Amino acid sequence: MTPWLVHGLRQAGLTVDCLDARRVKAALQMRLNKTDQNDAEGLAQVMRSGWYRPVHVKSLDAHRARSLLGARAQLVGMRTRLTNMIRGILKTYGMLPGSGRGLRFDRRVEELIQGNQEVGMVVRPLLAALRHVGEQITTFDKAVLRQVRADPTCRLLMSVPGIGALSSLVYVSTVEDPKRFSRSRAVGAHLDLTPRRYQSGDIDRSGRISRCGDSLARTLMYEAASVILHRVKRASQLSEWAQAIAQRAGPGKARVALARKLSVILHSIWRSGEEFRWSAATLPA
Repeated sequence: MTPWLVHGLRQAGLTVDCLDARRVKAALQMRLNKTDQNDAEGLAQVMRSGWYRPVHVKSLDAHRARSLLGARAQLVGMRTRLTNMIRGILKTYGMLPGSGRGLRFDRRVEELIQGNQEVGMVVRPLLAALRHVGEQITTFDKAVLRQVRADPTCRLLMSVPGIGALSSLVYVSTVEDPKRFSRSRAVGAHLDLTPRRYQSGDIDRSGRISRCGDSLARTLMYEAASVILHRVKRASQLSEWAQAIAQRAGPGKARVALARKLSVILHSIWRSGEEFRWSAATLPA
């Protein structure tokens, strides 16, 4: 209930700061016994010493967009689980519906279970649920498109290769205000697309990304990077840079690095108001 409380208190004229939960938790864990009294005293000490970091609380409009995107993501996951369950049931009886999706998958399954009442009794209710979930996903997709068309920032960010309606809306609702970041490179760290680092004496090593930030935005940036590497046919310095990393460190690290670079480019474009410019060297003659 933090967003509702923060915005309500601010509307009442109060100055409210929301604290970074990870940092406060680390401070409170120094106490041996966890009690309400110790927690209250620990919070007071954190505020008194200034050992805290205020975090940004999204506006209610941003939360509405995130609710829409989160609901759609849940339904997409449900559709995937239903499809996999139907495939698993059919495989038991030697039926393979193939790799089709949507209506093709439904029709193929209906053809396979014709004349088999025992299997059909189990699979047909799952197919009905699958169709209904697909209809609701289509409804959410239309709502996302309407919101993106009405937002000039989303349309501007879609000039970047690999960025579609979902990616742009997720990015805008996550960052919300580009002035929050003094440097565009900080957005990559905000989405936790930067590697962890451990340094002590002679030891200095980099690890994997921490994955502590916004998982939906990070996932869509990763998918956009995959689109650039495998689907975008037009050559660009962006894809060439990622391909060089793939040859040197592997495709996984290349996709993560490209996702981080995309988040930086999107922030720069947002601040400048200029569309993505393809490199002059790779433009067709």
